[in-house]
Amino acid sequence: MEHVPVFLEEVKAMLPIKATGTYADLTMGRGGHAAALLPSLTSGQFIGFDQDKAAIDALKPLQQEFPCLQLVHDNFVHVGDRFAALGVKYVDGVLMDLGVSSPQFDTPERGFSYRFDGPLDMRMDQRQTLTAASILATYDLRQLSHIFSAYADETFAYPIAKAIVNRRSQKPITTTFELVELIKQTKPKKALQKKGHPAKQVFQALRMEVNQELQRLETTLNALKPWMALGGRIGVISFHSTEDRLVKSIFRSWTVIEGNRHGPALRPEDIPTPTFKEIKPYPVKPSLEEKNRNPRSESATFRVVERIAYEA
Repeated sequence: MEHVPVFLEEVKAMLPIKATGTYADLTMGRGGHAAALLPSLTSGQFIGFDQDKAAIDALKPLQQEFPCLQLVHDNFVHVGDRFAALGVKYVDGVLMDLGVSSPQFDTPERGFSYRFDGPLDMRMDQRQTLTAASILATYDLRQLSHIFSAYADETFAYPIAKAIVNRRSQKPITTTFELVELIKQTKPKKALQKKGHPAKQVFQALRMEVNQELQRLETTLNALKPWMALGGRIGVISFHSTEDRLVKSIFRSWTVIEGNRHGPALRPEDIPTPTFKEIKPYPVKPSLEEKNRNPRSESATFRVVERIAYEA
């Protein structure tokens, strides 16, 4: 299945490209967003990150078409070191699309999808050792229950975790369909009749834990902050509430100065001002047309902030 980039028109509008600017896509995937932005660059620089070697290999033709594109095979958590190594001074725009790409979902051996039988892998960077199968084999009941609840709001986190611990004492859980079947056996009939796949939340939580998605997202956003040029924008597309809450919280800490009524009186010129502003006071949501065209966009949100001042 071809990967359809989410919010393509919104990204083009809210992350405008200057012909000589420096830009980065920290989640290149198959390059859908980048391909729409690159034609606006002339002598600028576009740095494309992806931790998935298959994605980097698939992007080589795009790089040949646009020589200003530099590909970086790395997790975006190392963005600061990579910018420094490339001689970057300031960045005019950064995009992060936190969704799993369609080729990853639709490749059974990657283990991301509950729709195909395959090994419980879920590694975006296949150089790492931690997999979904090793999590199911080694995490204790409390740990499993926590990630299912905290990362995916799974109502039946504890009984599913308990069923996993009981099952693995008899036989390791190594394939996606083995896990799907165990989840179906654990959930009550009423829950199985609800809309949506019964294994969706557990698979989401496992993927997030395998790839340390929330921890790396927080680290990366804070690492990006000092690299942004005046007027530079950061746009983040997220696909579930846990992720979006984190992005919202971090962006709010940059754009809103909380008052301190117990502190000493300050002169107006001494009151700190935010160094970033939100482009919209609410997240962008997909239109009905986009949801019809790309069902995977239904849960997506897009938030953008812009640097308006440097740190004092």
